[in-house]
Amino acid sequence: MGIRLSKQEQPRKIEYHSLQNHLINYVTKSFCLRNLVSRKRRRMLIQGYDLDMSYITDHLLAMSFPAQRMRAMYRNPLWQVKSVLDMRHYGHYKIYNLCIEESYDPSLFYGRVENYPFDDNHVPQLEMIKAFCESVSAWHSADPKNIAVVHCMAGKGRTGLMVCAYLVYNGMSAEEALQLYAHRRTTNNEGVSIPSQRRYVGYWESVLSFLRGAANGRSIVKLPQPCSRELRRIRLYDTVNIDSVYFVVSEMQEIPGELYRPAVEVFRSCCRSVKKGFERTDSLRYYLSFMQSDKDGKKREAKKSNVVVQMDTESPVIYHKTCLDCHFQKPVQVTGDVRVIFFQKMNGGRLFYACFNTAFIKSSVLQLTVRELDKVGSKGKSICGPAFCLELLFGPANVKHSFSTTPSSEFVDDDDDSSNDWS
Repeated sequence: MGIRLSKQEQPRKIEYHSLQNHLINYVTKSFCLRNLVSRKRRRMLIQGYDLDMSYITDHLLAMSFPAQRMRAMYRNPLWQVKSVLDMRHYGHYKIYNLCIEESYDPSLFYGRVENYPFDDNHVPQLEMIKAFCESVSAWHSADPKNIAVVHCMAGKGRTGLMVCAYLVYNGMSAEEALQLYAHRRTTNNEGVSIPSQRRYVGYWESVLSFLRGAANGRSIVKLPQPCSRELRRIRLYDTVNIDSVYFVVSEMQEIPGELYRPAVEVFRSCCRSVKKGFERTDSLRYYLSFMQSDKDGKKREAKKSNVVVQMDTESPVIYHKTCLDCHFQKPVQVTGDVRVIFFQKMNGGRLFYACFNTAFIKSSVLQLTVRELDKVGSKGKSICGPAFCLELLFGPANVKHSFSTTPSSEFVDDDDDSSNDWS
Protein backbone atom coordinates (compact mmCIF):
# COMPACT_ATOMS: atom_id res chain seq x y z
CA MET A 1 0.00 0.00 0.00
CA GLY A 2 2.80 2.35 0.97
CA ILE A 3 4.69 1.52 -2.23
CA ARG A 4 1.64 2.22 -4.37
CA LEU A 5 1.13 5.61 -2.73
CA SER A 6 4.77 6.62 -3.22
CA LYS A 7 4.55 5.73 -6.90
CA GLN A 8 1.44 7.83 -7.28
CA GLU A 9 2.99 10.78 -5.44
CA GLN A 10 6.25 10.77 -7.46
CA PRO A 11 4.74 12.22 -10.70
CA ARG A 12 3.02 14.91 -8.65
CA LYS A 13 6.35 15.84 -7.02
CA ILE A 14 8.12 16.04 -10.39
CA GLU A 15 5.23 18.03 -11.83
CA TYR A 16 5.35 20.45 -8.89
CA HIS A 17 9.09 21.12 -9.29
CA SER A 18 8.70 21.55 -13.06
CA LEU A 19 5.88 24.05 -12.50
CA GLN A 20 7.99 25.87 -9.90
CA ASN A 21 10.92 26.13 -12.33
CA HIS A 22 8.71 27.49 -15.11
CA LEU A 23 7.17 30.01 -12.71
CA ILE A 24 10.59 31.21 -11.55
CA ASN A 25 11.79 31.53 -15.15
CA TYR A 26 8.71 33.56 -16.07
CA VAL A 27 8.94 35.89 -13.05
CA THR A 28 12.65 36.59 -13.48
CA LYS A 29 12.30 37.33 -17.18
CA SER A 30 9.28 39.56 -16.59
CA PHE A 31 10.68 41.66 -13.76
CA CYS A 32 14.44 41.46 -14.43
CA LEU A 33 15.07 40.67 -10.76
CA ARG A 34 18.41 39.03 -11.46
CA ASN A 35 19.70 42.07 -13.32
CA LEU A 36 18.71 44.31 -10.43
CA VAL A 37 20.50 42.07 -7.92
CA SER A 38 23.65 41.60 -10.01
CA ARG A 39 23.99 45.39 -10.49
CA LYS A 40 27.37 46.08 -12.16
CA ARG A 41 28.49 42.46 -12.46
CA ARG A 42 28.84 41.17 -16.00
CA ARG A 43 26.26 38.63 -17.17
CA MET A 44 26.26 36.02 -19.91
CA LEU A 45 23.45 35.14 -22.32
CA ILE A 46 23.85 31.43 -23.08
CA GLN A 47 21.37 28.89 -24.42
CA GLY A 48 18.53 31.30 -23.75
CA TYR A 49 19.62 31.77 -20.11
CA ASP A 50 20.71 35.11 -18.62
CA LEU A 51 23.28 34.18 -15.95
CA ASP A 52 25.47 36.14 -13.55
CA MET A 53 28.81 34.62 -14.54
CA SER A 54 32.04 35.74 -16.22
CA TYR A 55 35.13 34.06 -17.63
CA ILE A 56 38.14 35.64 -15.92
CA THR A 57 40.47 33.44 -17.98
CA ASP A 58 39.77 30.50 -20.28
CA HIS A 59 40.09 28.19 -17.26
CA LEU A 60 38.60 30.35 -14.48
CA LEU A 61 34.91 31.22 -14.29
CA ALA A 62 33.39 33.43 -11.57
CA MET A 63 29.67 33.42 -10.81
CA SER A 64 27.07 34.05 -8.14
CA PHE A 65 25.51 31.29 -6.03
CA PRO A 66 23.70 28.51 -7.97
CA ALA A 67 20.37 28.74 -6.17
CA GLN A 68 17.31 26.59 -5.81
CA ARG A 69 13.66 27.26 -5.01
CA MET A 70 12.65 30.86 -4.37
CA ARG A 71 16.24 32.16 -4.13
CA ALA A 72 16.60 31.23 -7.79
CA MET A 73 14.28 34.12 -8.65
CA TYR A 74 17.15 36.57 -8.14
CA ARG A 75 20.29 34.37 -8.18
CA ASN A 76 21.56 31.94 -10.81
CA PRO A 77 19.11 29.01 -10.95
CA LEU A 78 21.14 25.89 -10.24
CA TRP A 79 19.53 23.86 -13.04
CA GLN A 80 20.42 26.58 -15.57
CA VAL A 81 24.04 26.75 -14.35
CA LYS A 82 24.33 22.96 -14.62
CA SER A 83 22.82 22.97 -18.10
CA VAL A 84 25.26 25.62 -19.36
CA LEU A 85 28.32 24.02 -17.76
CA ASP A 86 27.37 20.59 -19.12
CA MET A 87 26.91 22.07 -22.58
CA ARG A 88 30.26 23.92 -22.59
CA HIS A 89 32.53 21.87 -20.32
CA TYR A 90 30.91 18.49 -19.75
CA GLY A 91 33.08 16.36 -17.46
CA HIS A 92 35.70 19.10 -17.20
CA TYR A 93 34.47 21.52 -14.56
CA LYS A 94 34.78 21.65 -10.79
CA ILE A 95 32.83 24.00 -8.50
CA TYR A 96 34.51 25.90 -5.65
CA ASN A 97 31.97 27.15 -3.09
CA LEU A 98 33.24 29.93 -0.77
CA CYS A 99 29.96 30.43 1.14
CA ILE A 100 29.65 29.62 4.81
CA GLU A 101 26.00 30.68 4.83
CA GLU A 102 24.66 28.40 2.08
CA SER A 103 25.40 25.07 0.39
CA TYR A 104 23.83 22.48 -1.91
CA ASP A 105 24.11 18.79 -2.64
CA PRO A 106 27.46 18.15 -4.42
CA SER A 107 25.87 15.28 -6.35
CA LEU A 108 23.96 17.89 -8.37
CA PHE A 109 27.34 18.66 -9.99
CA TYR A 110 28.50 15.02 -10.16
CA GLY A 111 30.27 15.36 -6.80
CA ARG A 112 32.85 17.78 -8.22
CA VAL A 113 32.38 20.44 -5.53
CA GLU A 114 34.90 21.70 -2.98
CA ASN A 115 34.13 24.07 -0.12
CA TYR A 116 36.43 26.84 1.15
CA PRO A 117 34.04 28.77 3.41
CA PHE A 118 34.63 32.15 5.02
CA ASP A 119 32.42 35.02 6.14
CA ASP A 120 30.79 37.39 3.68
CA ASN A 121 32.65 40.71 3.22
CA HIS A 122 35.60 39.35 5.17
CA VAL A 123 38.84 37.43 4.58
CA PRO A 124 40.12 33.84 4.83
CA GLN A 125 43.27 32.67 6.58
CA LEU A 126 46.35 32.36 4.37
CA GLU A 127 46.35 28.58 4.90
CA MET A 128 42.95 28.39 3.19
CA ILE A 129 44.19 30.48 0.27
CA LYS A 130 47.13 28.11 -0.10
CA ALA A 131 44.91 25.02 -0.06
CA PHE A 132 42.54 26.58 -2.59
CA CYS A 133 45.32 27.54 -5.01
CA GLU A 134 46.92 24.11 -4.80
CA SER A 135 43.59 22.40 -5.46
CA VAL A 136 42.76 24.56 -8.49
CA SER A 137 46.29 24.08 -9.84
CA ALA A 138 46.02 20.30 -9.47
CA TRP A 139 42.63 20.31 -11.23
CA HIS A 140 43.98 22.39 -14.12
CA SER A 141 47.03 20.16 -14.42
CA ALA A 142 44.92 16.99 -14.61
CA ASP A 143 43.53 17.92 -18.03
CA PRO A 144 44.07 20.98 -20.25
CA LYS A 145 40.29 21.15 -20.79
CA ASN A 146 39.48 21.47 -17.09
CA ILE A 147 38.06 24.74 -15.73
CA ALA A 148 37.48 25.94 -12.17
CA VAL A 149 34.13 27.59 -11.39
CA VAL A 150 34.37 29.81 -8.31
CA HIS A 151 31.46 31.39 -6.48
CA CYS A 152 30.40 32.95 -3.18
CA MET A 153 26.91 34.40 -2.73
CA ALA A 154 27.09 37.47 -4.98
CA GLY A 155 30.14 36.19 -6.87
CA LYS A 156 32.19 39.35 -6.41
CA GLY A 157 34.19 40.02 -3.22
CA ARG A 158 35.11 36.63 -1.77
CA THR A 159 35.19 35.15 -5.26
CA GLY A 160 37.45 37.97 -6.43
CA LEU A 161 39.85 37.55 -3.54
CA MET A 162 40.36 33.84 -4.23
CA VAL A 163 40.45 34.18 -8.02
CA CYS A 164 43.04 36.95 -7.75
CA ALA A 165 45.04 34.86 -5.28
CA TYR A 166 45.16 32.06 -7.84
CA LEU A 167 46.22 34.45 -10.60
CA VAL A 168 49.03 35.71 -8.35
CA TYR A 169 49.91 32.07 -7.59
CA ASN A 170 50.44 31.68 -11.34
CA GLY A 171 52.77 34.64 -11.72
CA MET A 172 50.69 37.84 -11.90
CA SER A 173 51.31 40.72 -9.55
CA ALA A 174 48.54 41.49 -7.05
CA GLU A 175 47.68 44.72 -8.86
CA GLU A 176 47.55 43.02 -12.26
CA ALA A 177 45.28 40.29 -10.92
CA LEU A 178 42.92 42.78 -9.24
CA GLN A 179 42.70 44.86 -12.41
CA LEU A 180 42.05 41.84 -14.64
CA TYR A 181 39.33 40.58 -12.34
CA ALA A 182 37.70 44.03 -12.12
CA HIS A 183 37.65 44.34 -15.91
CA ARG A 184 36.37 40.82 -16.64
CA ARG A 185 33.84 40.57 -13.79
CA THR A 186 32.28 44.06 -13.60
CA THR A 187 31.12 46.79 -15.94
CA ASN A 188 32.43 49.61 -13.72
CA ASN A 189 35.91 48.15 -13.00
CA GLU A 190 35.14 47.73 -9.29
CA GLY A 191 35.91 44.09 -8.69
CA VAL A 192 37.37 43.44 -5.24
CA SER A 193 36.25 46.65 -3.55
CA ILE A 194 36.66 45.78 0.15
CA PRO A 195 40.07 47.08 1.29
CA SER A 196 40.80 44.16 3.66
CA GLN A 197 40.21 41.68 0.84
CA ARG A 198 42.60 43.62 -1.38
CA ARG A 199 45.05 43.73 1.53
CA TYR A 200 45.03 39.93 1.77
CA VAL A 201 45.76 39.58 -1.95
CA GLY A 202 48.81 41.72 -1.22
CA TYR A 203 49.72 39.54 1.76
CA TRP A 204 49.48 36.47 -0.47
CA GLU A 205 51.75 38.02 -3.09
CA SER A 206 54.39 38.71 -0.44
CA VAL A 207 54.63 35.04 0.65
CA LEU A 208 55.16 33.72 -2.89
CA SER A 209 58.37 33.21 -4.80
CA PHE A 210 58.95 31.59 -8.18
CA LEU A 211 61.60 29.20 -9.44
CA ARG A 212 63.49 30.81 -12.28
CA GLY A 213 63.46 28.77 -15.46
CA ALA A 214 60.94 26.27 -14.12
CA ALA A 215 58.06 25.22 -16.34
CA ASN A 216 55.09 27.52 -15.92
CA GLY A 217 57.00 29.48 -13.27
CA ARG A 218 56.16 27.08 -10.40
CA SER A 219 55.43 29.03 -7.24
CA ILE A 220 56.82 28.43 -3.76
CA VAL A 221 54.68 29.37 -0.78
CA LYS A 222 56.32 30.38 2.49
CA LEU A 223 53.63 31.21 5.00
CA PRO A 224 54.66 33.38 7.96
CA GLN A 225 55.07 31.79 11.35
CA PRO A 226 52.39 32.67 13.92
CA CYS A 227 53.15 36.12 15.28
CA SER A 228 51.69 37.39 18.55
CA ARG A 229 51.32 41.09 19.24
CA GLU A 230 50.25 43.08 22.28
CA LEU A 231 47.57 45.55 21.23
CA ARG A 232 48.24 48.54 23.50
CA ARG A 233 46.21 51.39 22.13
CA ILE A 234 43.49 52.20 19.60
CA ARG A 235 43.14 55.80 18.51
CA LEU A 236 40.95 57.58 15.96
CA TYR A 237 42.38 60.88 14.71
CA ASP A 238 40.29 63.76 13.41
CA THR A 239 36.81 62.62 14.39
CA VAL A 240 33.72 64.84 14.17
CA ASN A 241 30.15 64.75 15.47
CA ILE A 242 30.93 62.09 18.07
CA ASP A 243 32.61 61.84 21.48
CA SER A 244 32.88 58.05 21.87
CA VAL A 245 33.17 54.99 19.62
CA TYR A 246 32.79 51.37 20.71
CA PHE A 247 34.86 48.56 19.26
CA VAL A 248 35.17 44.76 19.33
CA VAL A 249 38.45 42.92 18.69
CA SER A 250 38.13 39.36 17.34
CA GLU A 251 40.51 36.64 16.21
CA MET A 252 39.91 33.86 13.71
CA GLN A 253 39.83 30.71 15.80
CA GLU A 254 41.06 27.43 14.37
CA ILE A 255 38.70 24.45 14.68
CA PRO A 256 40.39 21.02 14.43
CA GLY A 257 39.47 19.29 11.20
CA GLU A 258 37.64 22.33 9.80
CA LEU A 259 38.71 24.85 7.15
CA TYR A 260 36.32 27.53 8.39
CA ARG A 261 37.62 29.73 11.20
CA PRO A 262 34.94 31.75 13.00
CA ALA A 263 35.73 35.17 14.46
CA VAL A 264 35.88 34.89 18.26
CA GLU A 265 35.72 38.02 20.41
CA VAL A 266 38.79 38.65 22.58
CA PHE A 267 38.10 42.18 23.81
CA ARG A 268 35.61 45.04 23.66
CA SER A 269 35.77 48.58 24.96
CA CYS A 270 35.26 52.23 24.01
CA CYS A 271 37.41 55.03 22.58
CA ARG A 272 36.68 58.36 24.25
CA SER A 273 37.74 61.94 23.60
CA VAL A 274 41.32 62.77 24.53
CA LYS A 275 41.28 65.74 26.90
CA LYS A 276 44.10 67.88 28.18
CA GLY A 277 45.87 66.18 31.03
CA PHE A 278 44.57 62.78 29.93
CA GLU A 279 47.43 61.96 27.55
CA ARG A 280 50.21 59.63 28.65
CA THR A 281 53.51 61.24 29.58
CA ASP A 282 55.96 58.32 29.44
CA SER A 283 56.35 58.50 25.61
CA LEU A 284 57.68 54.99 25.08
CA ARG A 285 60.47 54.86 22.53
CA TYR A 286 58.67 52.31 20.31
CA TYR A 287 56.09 55.02 19.55
CA LEU A 288 58.67 56.33 17.07
CA SER A 289 57.67 53.99 14.29
CA PHE A 290 58.46 55.65 10.99
CA MET A 291 61.33 53.51 9.84
CA GLN A 292 61.57 51.37 6.72
CA SER A 293 63.96 48.60 5.75
CA ASP A 294 66.01 48.88 2.60
CA LYS A 295 67.04 45.91 0.47
CA ASP A 296 70.00 45.17 2.74
CA GLY A 297 67.73 44.99 5.77
CA LYS A 298 69.13 48.19 7.29
CA LYS A 299 66.79 50.65 8.95
CA ARG A 300 66.38 54.09 7.44
CA GLU A 301 64.00 57.00 7.79
CA ALA A 302 60.92 56.88 5.59
CA LYS A 303 60.90 59.34 2.71
CA LYS A 304 57.19 59.92 3.22
CA SER A 305 55.68 60.12 6.67
CA ASN A 306 52.47 58.33 7.53
CA VAL A 307 49.16 60.13 7.84
CA VAL A 308 49.78 61.04 11.49
CA VAL A 309 53.16 62.30 12.67
CA GLN A 310 54.12 60.62 15.94
CA MET A 311 56.04 62.80 18.38
CA ASP A 312 58.12 62.07 21.49
CA THR A 313 55.46 64.02 23.33
CA GLU A 314 51.94 63.18 22.22
CA SER A 315 50.33 66.45 23.32
CA PRO A 316 51.15 68.45 20.13
CA VAL A 317 49.59 65.69 18.02
CA ILE A 318 46.35 65.02 19.82
CA TYR A 319 45.39 68.68 20.19
CA HIS A 320 45.62 69.45 16.46
CA LYS A 321 42.43 67.48 15.83
CA THR A 322 39.72 65.82 17.89
CA CYS A 323 40.91 62.35 18.86
CA LEU A 324 39.18 59.34 20.39
CA ASP A 325 41.48 57.08 22.34
CA CYS A 326 41.53 53.79 24.24
CA HIS A 327 44.76 52.86 26.00
CA PHE A 328 44.78 49.35 27.44
CA GLN A 329 45.99 49.11 31.01
CA LYS A 330 46.57 45.43 30.31
CA PRO A 331 47.58 44.80 26.67
CA VAL A 332 45.39 42.51 24.57
CA GLN A 333 47.30 39.62 23.02
CA VAL A 334 46.32 38.99 19.39
CA THR A 335 47.72 36.45 16.95
CA GLY A 336 47.20 35.79 13.25
CA ASP A 337 44.07 37.04 11.52
CA VAL A 338 42.37 39.83 13.47
CA ARG A 339 39.16 41.81 12.92
CA VAL A 340 38.34 45.10 14.65
CA ILE A 341 34.78 46.39 14.26
CA PHE A 342 33.72 49.89 15.33
CA PHE A 343 30.20 50.78 16.44
CA GLN A 344 28.29 53.94 17.18
CA LYS A 345 26.71 52.09 20.10
CA MET A 346 27.80 48.87 21.73
CA ASN A 347 24.51 47.19 20.80
CA GLY A 348 24.52 48.24 17.15
CA GLY A 349 25.14 50.90 14.52
CA ARG A 350 28.28 49.55 12.84
CA LEU A 351 30.53 52.31 11.51
CA PHE A 352 33.32 50.35 9.78
CA TYR A 353 35.82 47.59 10.39
CA ALA A 354 39.24 46.31 9.32
CA CYS A 355 40.92 42.91 9.00
CA PHE A 356 44.66 42.28 9.15
CA ASN A 357 47.26 39.67 9.99
CA THR A 358 49.69 40.35 12.83
CA ALA A 359 52.62 38.81 10.92
CA PHE A 360 52.54 41.71 8.45
CA ILE A 361 52.54 44.61 10.94
CA LYS A 362 55.76 46.60 10.76
CA SER A 363 57.22 49.11 13.23
CA SER A 364 54.50 48.64 15.87
CA VAL A 365 51.89 50.85 14.21
CA LEU A 366 49.07 50.03 11.82
CA GLN A 367 47.45 53.17 10.38
CA LEU A 368 44.44 53.10 8.08
CA THR A 369 42.72 55.97 6.28
CA VAL A 370 39.03 56.02 5.42
CA ARG A 371 39.80 54.45 2.02
CA GLU A 372 41.50 51.53 3.77
CA LEU A 373 38.56 50.68 6.04
CA ASP A 374 35.78 48.24 5.17
CA LYS A 375 32.10 49.04 4.64
CA VAL A 376 32.29 52.70 5.56
CA GLY A 377 28.67 53.75 5.11
CA SER A 378 26.99 57.09 5.72
CA LYS A 379 27.23 56.65 9.50
CA GLY A 380 30.93 55.92 9.31
CA LYS A 381 31.66 58.83 6.98
CA SER A 382 29.72 61.21 9.23
CA ILE A 383 32.32 60.88 12.02
CA CYS A 384 35.41 61.16 9.81
CA GLY A 385 37.13 64.51 9.36
CA PRO A 386 39.27 65.23 6.26
CA ALA A 387 42.44 63.97 8.00
CA PHE A 388 40.79 60.95 9.67
CA CYS A 389 43.04 58.03 10.53
CA LEU A 390 42.61 54.86 12.57
CA GLU A 391 45.75 53.89 14.46
CA LEU A 392 46.46 50.65 16.28
CA LEU A 393 49.59 50.62 18.42
CA PHE A 394 51.30 47.31 19.17
CA GLY A 395 54.13 46.14 21.38
CA PRO A 396 57.04 43.97 20.23
CA ALA A 397 56.36 40.76 18.32
CA ASN A 398 56.10 37.47 20.23
CA VAL A 399 56.81 39.16 23.58
CA LYS A 400 56.41 36.92 26.63
CA HIS A 401 56.92 39.42 29.46
CA SER A 402 54.25 41.52 31.11
CA PHE A 403 53.54 45.08 30.07
CA SER A 404 55.66 47.86 31.54
CA THR A 405 55.22 51.61 31.19
CA THR A 406 58.90 52.27 31.76
CA PRO A 407 60.91 52.99 28.60
CA SER A 408 63.36 50.21 27.87
CA SER A 409 65.88 49.45 25.16
CA GLU A 410 63.98 46.27 24.28
CA PHE A 411 61.20 48.44 22.85
CA VAL A 412 63.40 50.41 20.47
CA ASP A 413 63.12 47.96 17.60
CA ASP A 414 60.17 45.63 17.88
CA ASP A 415 60.69 44.16 14.41
CA ASP A 416 63.07 41.49 15.64
CA ASP A 417 64.43 39.40 12.80
CA SER A 418 63.02 36.28 14.47
CA SER A 419 59.45 37.56 14.04
CA ASN A 420 59.89 37.72 10.28
CA ASP A 421 61.06 34.13 9.80
CA TRP A 422 59.14 32.16 7.20
CA SER A 423 58.08 28.59 7.60
